[in-house]
Amino acid sequence: MEIEKVKCLIIGSGPAGYTAAIYASRAGLNPVLYQGLQPGGQLTITNDVENYPGYPDGINGPQMMEDFKRQAERFGTDVRYGIATAVDFSSQPHKVTIDDQKVIEAHTVIISTGASAKWLGLESEARLNGSGVSACAVCDGFFYRGQEVAIVGAGDTAAEEATYLANLCKKVYMIIRRDEMRASTIMQERVKKTANIEIIWNSVTEEIVGQHAVEAMRIRNVLTDEVTEIPVSGFFVAIGHQPNSAIFADYLNLDENGYIRTIPGTSKTNIDGVFACGDVQDFTYRQAVTAAGSGCMAALDAERYLAASDLH
Repeated sequence: MEIEKVKCLIIGSGPAGYTAAIYASRAGLNPVLYQGLQPGGQLTITNDVENYPGYPDGINGPQMMEDFKRQAERFGTDVRYGIATAVDFSSQPHKVTIDDQKVIEAHTVIISTGASAKWLGLESEARLNGSGVSACAVCDGFFYRGQEVAIVGAGDTAAEEATYLANLCKKVYMIIRRDEMRASTIMQERVKKTANIEIIWNSVTEEIVGQHAVEAMRIRNVLTDEVTEIPVSGFFVAIGHQPNSAIFADYLNLDENGYIRTIPGTSKTNIDGVFACGDVQDFTYRQAVTAAGSGCMAALDAERYLAASDLH
């Protein structure tokens, strides 16, 4: 198997990976970045980004990620297509297998593999993703000010996003499969006290109605099988995210949900020379701007590690 030696390997793109690449390149680390399954990350399925500083008129997600990529390449980042399929962090240099065909030996590894939103699995959900269907109320709720929307989910994130949407929207329908919520008591109380949130219990979404944009949702009561169609212009899915961390599980400390644990205030993992940034380690904020900030941290931590180890 082909072996290549590098000083700094970045696994994954998106705001975290590309920002890490910009800083690592400028520090002379000659980083190699593999873009992964979804080059540009979750932002490539986001039509409009209006909350990232520096874009006063907003920008669409794919264009923004192309800008990040070009900036990283401008400073010398070697951006490549490819997927990390195995790792060995047992000794220095760390070994990462790409596409089951090539091994990269790297003194520092920056992990920015992100997290994937969990979806309901409906054809209409996939077709209307970015055209009224979203997995991030904080990102996209602004576009539905004064309108009626729906959110699916029963945990703390769903409750938090429902109350966030309620501040912007005329009405929020909260679709819950069972007759109770999984959210903490305080979050449940907050939802129930919000006048323009209507909880629809014991119900599942059968279909999101609309040809080119969301027009309504068709829901079924699981107890009575009664089907109801309710007009909405936005449909938010808040049933959780899955961090893309499985291949690191044998070496890195993960929390109970699979997010990589980092030493607070840093991007450092439990393995020297391995750093994590962006949504693969951030289960709290999950925003482009916080991901970019953590990518900066990872590159600075990697540079300092190399300098202290006499590997720079």
